[in-house]
Amino acid sequence: MMGRPREFEKEEAIEKAMGVFWKHGYQDASLPELLEGMGLTRGSLYKAFKDKKNLFLIVLDHYETAAVDVAVTQLTDQNEPVGTTRILSLFAGIYGAVARGEHHGCLMCTAAAGPEMEDPEIAQAVHRGLYRIQQAFGTALNASARHKALSEQERLNVADVLLTQYVGLRVLARSQLPLGVLENSVKGIELILR
Repeated sequence: MMGRPREFEKEEAIEKAMGVFWKHGYQDASLPELLEGMGLTRGSLYKAFKDKKNLFLIVLDHYETAAVDVAVTQLTDQNEPVGTTRILSLFAGIYGAVARGEHHGCLMCTAAAGPEMEDPEIAQAVHRGLYRIQQAFGTALNASARHKALSEQERLNVADVLLTQYVGLRVLARSQLPLGVLENSVKGIELILR
């Protein structure tokens, strides 16, 4: 006997769940909000995604593939031979998105700043994405004559500062602070990279 086919597209449901988690955060996204936002029944959600935490882990994985991959690709793109240009382009892109009215920030960075990090599985998923970005900053720094001359530990230190700035800028995107604050942050990154 064949099982009944699912009446929804799983990828579309994950995208919709991501929107709910983005709006409310992991802790505050209620089951009714998820069900309404995803257009699913409770039974369908549990059958397809097990529970809210597992759904969030799937959403984080989906987000990593969609957004983190883009940042890593930009930072490691050898078509741009100067690593600092790659880095500044990434930060300028973040600022540009906020200037165009995109205030949702980074789902992973928002999770990194939230109480959900007390859960070891969620923390591991967030750390994985952040580590990939930190490593990509290191790759970009290796393509910078000034930074390549630094010791490996010093380059790691700079990559950690850039990761901190990246997370901070992505979280501040949600804050609705005046654009000048974010613009000055990007200018500050230029000073760090001189």
